Order: sequence, then C-alpha cells, then structure tokens
Amino acid sequence: MNDNLLPFQKLDVYVVSRQLARQVHEAGIRDAELRDQATRASKSTFLGLCEGLPSDSAGVRRRHFEIANNSLHEVIGAVDLASVIGVVDAHAASEILVLACRLKWMIRRLPR
Repeated sequence: MNDNLLPFQKLDVYVVSRQLARQVHEAGIRDAELRDQATRASKSTFLGLCEGLPSDSAGVRRRHFEIANNSLHEVIGAVDLASVIGVVDAHAASEILVLACRLKWMIRRLPR
C-alpha cells in the first residue's frame, strides 16, 4: 500500500493530522456550531499541510503551514469549549487535545 502514497503522505505530521481530523469527526460533538467549527478546522489543518508539504517554495510552505497552525488552534478551542460545556465525551476531548498538542509541535518544526 505504501507504494501508492506520495512522499509527503508518509510523514508523521501528515498521519497525525489525518488522525486528528478523524477523531474530531468521530467525537460526536453535540453542539452543532462547535461540531461544525471543530470539523472544518480539523479538515483545514490537514488540507493546509497537504498543500504545504509537497511544495519546494518556502513562501508557499510558510503560508500553508501558518493556515494549518491557525486552524489547529481553532480545533483546540472548539473541542476545549465543547468539553467545558459538556457537549462532547470528556475522554474523546482529552484524546483530541493531546493529539492536537503533539501536532502543534510537529508543525512548528517543519522546514519553511
């Protein structure tokens, strides 16, 4: 199966970002607005990385990594708020937030 992947799809940051989007989607946030914000932001994080990772242009990479980073913070805020107001399972929220913090450090270390 790895033969059918592009090099950037094999990177840990790609895999973790994809996992984050899946976990946010599966968390079942019961507030429609927070669910929409969290799922859109997790997808934006993932897709921003997908646009920046394969690029050889420092400017393109920097722009897309900044978008991914900003969207990641939106995921964190939406999930944290959902947890505080009790509209998402606390364990699911905790797992998402741990993964998001891990991803944050991965994004910061990407070459620009």
